[in-house]
Amino acid sequence: MTTLYVSDLDGTLLNSQQTLSNYTMETINQLVDEGMLFSYATARSYQTAKKVTQGFKAHIPLIVYNGAVIRDNQTGEILLSHCFKKDIHQLLDHFLKKQIYPMVYAFINGEEKFSFIPEKCTPAMLEFIDTRKGDPRIRVIHDIQDFYIGDIFYITFIDESEKLEPFYLQYHNQYQCLFQKDIYTNQQWLEIMPQHTSKAHAIEQLKALYHYDKLVVFGDGENDIEMFQLADEAYAVDNAHEKLKAIATKIIPSNDNDGVAHFLKQTYKKP
Repeated sequence: MTTLYVSDLDGTLLNSQQTLSNYTMETINQLVDEGMLFSYATARSYQTAKKVTQGFKAHIPLIVYNGAVIRDNQTGEILLSHCFKKDIHQLLDHFLKKQIYPMVYAFINGEEKFSFIPEKCTPAMLEFIDTRKGDPRIRVIHDIQDFYIGDIFYITFIDESEKLEPFYLQYHNQYQCLFQKDIYTNQQWLEIMPQHTSKAHAIEQLKALYHYDKLVVFGDGENDIEMFQLADEAYAVDNAHEKLKAIATKIIPSNDNDGVAHFLKQTYKKP
């Protein structure tokens, strides 16, 4: 029986310092060398995920942007992406008319970019952007029409909950929407992706490539719920959201106690 193991990153595989501990890195790399099929599914981009997992071995593709994009871990090649249809322009119109400004992620002339208007960003957005200094994806714009350029696949807002929640309630049935607070900054995020975009859907697409028999997943947040529902076994770290713990196969030690790595070391058996 072939088993695929998939872990969330932030709050699950990464510790509170947003890094992989030496123990987690060494343990998982050793098990991958022994034949374990292991990957991660994250809300992060490929670029920022690779930065915090430098040295991590994964021979199968990585799921980024909450499932909107699947990329090869070795070459960085985009294997699959889900982009919005043109109706996303109407959604952008709605936000912009209300003077709520996004960060828009799109493929422009074959390159991955995220666009924003600095003078229209909330302080929380500027703090986030500041952590991305030097990122080749940065695209500073000053005209709202430039938000509409390219094949858009991901839209993010960081603002006050009371401003964003009405939009979440209006659009969560039309698009894949995540409305949650960042675990590091406690800032409110609203993330909007094409319908049927999720970590779970991306994992199902991996199954078509790797024909695994069993799926084991690890997570901590509400955006891991669909992934947990899909899996044969689903393990929530001790610091996970209560909604996720309620549907977990079992609770394992927290991200700061290398819960995923300890579990794998104790349970993984070579094929």
